[in-house]
Amino acid sequence: MSTYKNLKTLVGRLRDDLNNPTKSISLLLIYAYNRTGKTRLSMEFKDAGKRKNQKNPTGTPDTLYFNAFTEDLFVWENDLDGDSVRRLQLNDKSSFFDAMAELALEETIAQYLSRYADFEFDITYKEFAQAKGTVSKPDFVSFRKGDQVNIKVSRGEQNIFIWCIFMAICERMLDGHVSYQGKKYLYIDDPISSLDDNNAISVACDLAKLLRRAASRRDGAGAPAPIKVIFSSHHALFFNVMCNEFGRKVDDSPAVEHKRYFLHRPSGDGTYTLQATTDTPFFHHVATLAELQRAADPNKGKLYTFHFNALRSIMEKTASFFGHSSIAFCLKTLNNDEDRALFNRALNLLSHGAYAIHEPTEMGEDNKDLFRRILSEFVARFEFALPGIVPASPPAPAPAPLEVPVQ
Repeated sequence: MSTYKNLKTLVGRLRDDLNNPTKSISLLLIYAYNRTGKTRLSMEFKDAGKRKNQKNPTGTPDTLYFNAFTEDLFVWENDLDGDSVRRLQLNDKSSFFDAMAELALEETIAQYLSRYADFEFDITYKEFAQAKGTVSKPDFVSFRKGDQVNIKVSRGEQNIFIWCIFMAICERMLDGHVSYQGKKYLYIDDPISSLDDNNAISVACDLAKLLRRAASRRDGAGAPAPIKVIFSSHHALFFNVMCNEFGRKVDDSPAVEHKRYFLHRPSGDGTYTLQATTDTPFFHHVATLAELQRAADPNKGKLYTFHFNALRSIMEKTASFFGHSSIAFCLKTLNNDEDRALFNRALNLLSHGAYAIHEPTEMGEDNKDLFRRILSEFVARFEFALPGIVPASPPAPAPAPLEVPVQ
């Protein structure tokens, strides 16, 4: 595990990984929780690629990126006055759309969109004056389905359409279109907000196929010209599918050399930790346990009622991993019937209702003690090897080993 004092030094590490002369790395997969700073990291990586220096004296941007800023270039217009001409308005001030007209993206966008949705679209272009004349850029997008026009699409459908535009642009970049000659990197951060799990898996598989092509890309003369990629996500399923896609061999295609990281911000001072991992899909749950131990530290931690929700979620996933349907499986490993009943009642009562992460309330002292007992017993009984992300208090001595009961 490595520690970085700010995003700039962390970006330096990521770029060094991708440009290692002794071991070629084509792809970095980064898992991180929400609010860790993934979007800020992607922007810092992009900004580092357009700073003037010896390697880039002209300051030519070297990164094509997708993140929350990309999604913000698209704004839904509901036509409050007429309530009929509903459309997706595009921000014409952004250079992201400069080459869309000449790229002829509609067919490629439609091919991607047909895999995830059952509506169609129309892009309306507009002439914009520039110093060297005029340029045609997309103005807005309207949607239709059958004989229905100007339909309202859901937020998830809107996001998947935006993602399809980006995928189509990536296709042109890999084709070597002149508009993207200076691009060396793709940075993709959380592309699947508001998507259901089925679409998440489909998008992950399509993205993996595209990134394989980026890793094996060649120039017009046939020489290797790969596009290096950084992918980050907080979505456990999406991240797991991506890891599985690159962890297996596809036909006769060469393996994509990649690294997997867990990105963490242990405190609010801007320090980041980066830990290499090959554990999927359950590494993030182990990391959550480490976070809970940190919160449960009587000297440095602070326990909120929503921590019961997090602990219950981990216990449910642990039970599921062993083929059981409820946390009763985890509680049955305890020797003490009284503790088993108490823990079950506490987890049922304190992990529901008003105990939400959006309304954080510090636990009372009695509940803090109870939470620490449940956490300590759970970690000890299932012998979790917690990562060295945060200093954790040693668990209480475990009772004598016993056979795991079968339901």
